Amino acid sequence: LQYGLRYPVGYRYHNRLRNTVRFQVFRNGKVVERFQVCGAYMFGTDGTSMRKAQITFSDGYIECQKPSHETGGLALLWPIEGFGRILLPTTCLPERDRPYCLNVEIARARLMQIVNCREDWSLFEGAIELEDISNQARKLFIQSVQNIHRQDAAAKLADNSLRKAMIFSEKLATTHADIMFKARKSTRGFGPACLGLRVDMAMIDNPTYMDRLTGISDFAQIPVRWSDIEKQEGEYDFSIMDRGVDAFIARKIRLAAGPLLSFAKDALPGWLTDGQRSFEAIRDAAYRFATEVVMRYRKRIHRWIVISGLNSTNPFGFSVEQILEMTRAATMAVKAVNPRSFRLIEIADIWGEYHAVTPNTVSPLAYMDMVLQSGISFDAFALQMRFGKNVSGMHVRDMMQITSILDYYSLMGKPIYVTSIEIPSEEGTGDYNERVAGVWHKSWDGKRQGLWLDQFYRIIMSKPIIEAAIYGNLTDRNDSVIANSGLLKENLEPKEGYLVMKRFRELIRSKTPLSDDGDLNGLGKGS
Repeated sequence: LQYGLRYPVGYRYHNRLRNTVRFQVFRNGKVVERFQVCGAYMFGTDGTSMRKAQITFSDGYIECQKPSHETGGLALLWPIEGFGRILLPTTCLPERDRPYCLNVEIARARLMQIVNCREDWSLFEGAIELEDISNQARKLFIQSVQNIHRQDAAAKLADNSLRKAMIFSEKLATTHADIMFKARKSTRGFGPACLGLRVDMAMIDNPTYMDRLTGISDFAQIPVRWSDIEKQEGEYDFSIMDRGVDAFIARKIRLAAGPLLSFAKDALPGWLTDGQRSFEAIRDAAYRFATEVVMRYRKRIHRWIVISGLNSTNPFGFSVEQILEMTRAATMAVKAVNPRSFRLIEIADIWGEYHAVTPNTVSPLAYMDMVLQSGISFDAFALQMRFGKNVSGMHVRDMMQITSILDYYSLMGKPIYVTSIEIPSEEGTGDYNERVAGVWHKSWDGKRQGLWLDQFYRIIMSKPIIEAAIYGNLTDRNDSVIANSGLLKENLEPKEGYLVMKRFRELIRSKTPLSDDGDLNGLGKGS
């Protein structure tokens, strides 16, 4: 009685809904009873993921409870018939009593993205093939909206619209990439070392491995692990790294190295993680380590990934100011030893999903902007791109989203490297299963990996702001972030992905200009 006098009838119900957006989920025109929510997060109008958003599925509905009244959208792994399972967003939607139809809102978002990209790229109607599919997608979506009072019928029409929109958007992205790639090649816009590969130090004594490496890359990235080099404070073991540097220099292979500093737990020496050190002590230890490494190799390595992933991995709970100070200290250490070195700051999880659930982190855009505004001296950003794991930032996305995110970050005005590129060549288990990690068109195999690499490299290397791309690993390794992502089989025979990479490198290095109707699709056909 006392509660009823103090609060209006239904207060609890309306208060629960006040910051909530609900979506009804359909499959083949019927409400689904079971739905595995994977990779789901909410984001605001600026694209930044929302903290403390709660996403649950029950009885055919996905309920998204937001921390505020801010208009938001939902992104999640979504199945598309004939196209795979791709992480896709809705548009940003206001709260309302009635649930939205998730199928309709995902289709709406993709069609809006197509319109925006066509305007940005000046690719209007009649400019590319498959224009009839684009028209069909729009007509089907209009019909779905007209039938929105019958959500089962609307969902079925929206599914057909989305499938056609996905096909067209991929064609749109690759067409724009081909135009830009030909223009960049005609002006000799590719540097002498724009294709790299992160090497496996355990394989450098294998001549076949080294030959395969030089067949697809202009330079090798040597990994640096603080935990392996400085196991005891002040005692450095460079034996493995020395052997690698000597082997590559003997073959006259250009070198990059890093990251010098990564704050992932397995990359930190045990003596540093005892919980007894202040920020100043950790910063000074990091500065000394970076100085020691660069000092040793300053005459042979001039390109360094200085610090990696501090935007998303912060085990010490650094404040924003401390994150910036650590970044500044790392870049200063390299510059002090070798002023002519090329210094990269690497961004992990460029989609920013981690920001919703991981405390003491900064969104990618906010981190990059703070680094620029604070006057930290560095030469380029590096953006990690890994796909094929049920982990934040690694669910499979389509080519339209990839090209759009690169355009987005190009507005920062700094050169960009795309690093740690990995994509599977066969389906894995657990977090690598296609149902939870995503899949592109068909199940992963060697041919599918090659086709994906063909489109991916054409897109990223078509952008003048992308200076180089570095693939994650040449062979399948137990410690690979993405399982089965190597380009060589166990016997070091090439997979299809390796052959695509080799042809792509030959295309870039060729001095013959491409004609206006030159076809880049010869790298890998048969999508």
